[in-house]
Amino acid sequence: MTVWVPTDDGHADLASHDAFTDGPPHNTFARMRKEDPLSWVEWDGGMGFWAVTRHEDILAMNGNSQVFSSARGIRMEDQSYEEYLARRTFQETDAPDHMKTRIKVAKAFSKPVIAGFEEDIRVLCDEILDAALPLGTFDATKEIARQLPMRMLGRIIGTPDADLPWLVEKGDALIANTDPDFTDHVLDKLDTDEYRMMPFNSPAGAELYAYAKELMAKKAAAGDTEGMLHLILQPGRDGETISETEFRNFFCLLVAAGNDTTRYSIAAGIQALCHQPELLGQMQTDETVWETAPDEIIRWATPALYFRRTATQDYEMHGKTIREGDKVLLWFASGNRDETVFEDPFRVNLGRTPNRHMSFGQGGPHVCLGMWLARLEVRVLFQELTRRIKSIEPAGPHKFLRSNFVGGIKSLPVTVEMA
Repeated sequence: MTVWVPTDDGHADLASHDAFTDGPPHNTFARMRKEDPLSWVEWDGGMGFWAVTRHEDILAMNGNSQVFSSARGIRMEDQSYEEYLARRTFQETDAPDHMKTRIKVAKAFSKPVIAGFEEDIRVLCDEILDAALPLGTFDATKEIARQLPMRMLGRIIGTPDADLPWLVEKGDALIANTDPDFTDHVLDKLDTDEYRMMPFNSPAGAELYAYAKELMAKKAAAGDTEGMLHLILQPGRDGETISETEFRNFFCLLVAAGNDTTRYSIAAGIQALCHQPELLGQMQTDETVWETAPDEIIRWATPALYFRRTATQDYEMHGKTIREGDKVLLWFASGNRDETVFEDPFRVNLGRTPNRHMSFGQGGPHVCLGMWLARLEVRVLFQELTRRIKSIEPAGPHKFLRSNFVGGIKSLPVTVEMA
């Protein structure tokens, strides 16, 4: 039994957010991997782009940052150089600028440091599940998947718990800015030019930055020098500090990306439990799966569907020429279902090893800083969930985000029977 079967006709428009409202168009990706692994896609909203769909090609191009640059944006949207400078985060830089910022915060996200959060995460999971499971039937994305990364966010950036729902709401408005369920300023439906200098072209960026400024002022007044935000403000090895604009964009990235990606991984894992009943038994009886299960759940989820790069020079591949300045979209969602790399890719195999999934951007300089935290949160959440329940089943159709950038189940009705 597979967890979910794609329904697209094999010729979906990858430039359209509407093509992803029933989940990623995996029939289209499968056809492209076989017939046209480097495919040119026209786009009514701007310049077209190259779609890269095979695992081996994505891995090679992601690791070649000299030719495929992040320093002109990581999303499909076109932007002027002025807009790029105003909105960029360290994700949208190349060496050496990328490493200057990364070094400042990398220690805080290292495996040993993150391991120290395990007990805190387990306590949070207890509280979340104790509140959700007695409901019997509920939206698992809202009541479980959304809760854990949101509450961990507060511990990482040092915000009061009372502020967290608002922060996550604004983060959703940023990163899911193509879904009307999350924002009134839908990127491809309204004129958002007024906010073109804000992160993700969204008014939520301005609101989050105002919050961050006030938060840091309060921390300074209280002599609080702990946490991620303090680290990012420290001078680098060259004595330079980040600008006000860079701090604003970093804060917005931390709130949005640090929350949504783990949320949608957890939601996808719960979806898998509903449709592959044997997974529950494995998690309950086989301790060895916890070494591999988090990565398989994250492979299955692929929260970041693609990342864009821009060619810095002409490049030949598959008998075609990518021209200098062309946009190149690395479709991680396709790479993670590549049947030449993953046996039976539409089944969740908790013991899958090796698991060369691409969800963390492996192979390139932008490998996800939060990968150890994501793995830990996923592991602990499913350990605590599966020991409490006897069964879990769908209670209605699940709904995906309207986005070709963020892959996620925004609504997941389930019914659980307690153990």
